Amino acid sequence: MKLALIVPAPFSALSGGYLYDRRMVEGLRGLGHDVVVVELGGRHPLPDAAAEAAARAALEALPEGMIPVVDGLGLPAFAAIAPMLVARGAIGLIHHPTALETGLDAEALRARERLLFPALPRLIATSRLTAERLVADFAVEPARVGVVEPGTDAAARATGTGSPVRIVSVGTLVPRKGHDVLLRALGRLTDLEWTLGIVGAPRDAVHAHGLAALAEELGIAQRVQFLDELEGEALDAAYAQADIFALATHWEGYGMAAAEALARGLPCAITRGGAIADVVPRDACVIAPPGDHDSLSRALRRVIFDPGLRAQMADAAWEAGQSLPRWADRAQAFVTELELAHG
Repeated sequence: MKLALIVPAPFSALSGGYLYDRRMVEGLRGLGHDVVVVELGGRHPLPDAAAEAAARAALEALPEGMIPVVDGLGLPAFAAIAPMLVARGAIGLIHHPTALETGLDAEALRARERLLFPALPRLIATSRLTAERLVADFAVEPARVGVVEPGTDAAARATGTGSPVRIVSVGTLVPRKGHDVLLRALGRLTDLEWTLGIVGAPRDAVHAHGLAALAEELGIAQRVQFLDELEGEALDAAYAQADIFALATHWEGYGMAAAEALARGLPCAITRGGAIADVVPRDACVIAPPGDHDSLSRALRRVIFDPGLRAQMADAAWEAGQSLPRWADRAQAFVTELELAHG
């Protein structure tokens, strides 16, 4: 197949969605498929004029016979030229509908996605839950939605620190990730010994500044490190030194960071925000409703205070992590989905 993955720039961005895209491109090329990456300029996901112009130019420049695969983060920029996109047989790669992104104009995004999603010949979602939302909320025919979950690399088991208990949270500093909820939850636990490392790029500068200010306001700034984005050995080290993984997300299309935590045997403190609660088994986590810092605080207290409970949860996490899908077979699953639309 000849494929063009169209994605907002930069393709090198560190996030679960971009990691999925990069690993899929690598895997598809390894299977012998011709894959080019087209990066879109402008603002995304709620596009400005520059983004819409970039989307049109990208589509018009594609050679005949090359199938566009458009990352859902960039898909709203194509709303004005939806018929052109459909005529090219474009596939939508949906990590989660952007209308669920906290802090953006949800209705404007929903209008664009309701136009685009049902019109495309096939959508590939990265979780069962996202696929179900596409059908229920965006009127997509079930037969035109497939699921290719992310893979997870095998990893060494985390050794942790034990005292103080080290908590790691991995997610871009944007409102949807709920880092403010996690900080408020931990702000109620100053009688316990813990530290927190937040790994994530400050994509929303105002929100990132607000998080640092919130840590100061809660009196926990000395316990909290904002580690920016990490990859490779630095990210491995952040996981290895942790005793607990925590993410107070409002919505996850899958929950790749949580899967990485399971692969390292880390107990998890999460929310029911999207598919993440499907990824992490109940005996490996404590769980709270999205946005409920009181509930999350009570749950975290138990895990921080009780090393025996942490050990039990860690064993369950490690066992679950060994059965997660691996990247090696994900590209072939992706090809299978593409063939249903372009066999």
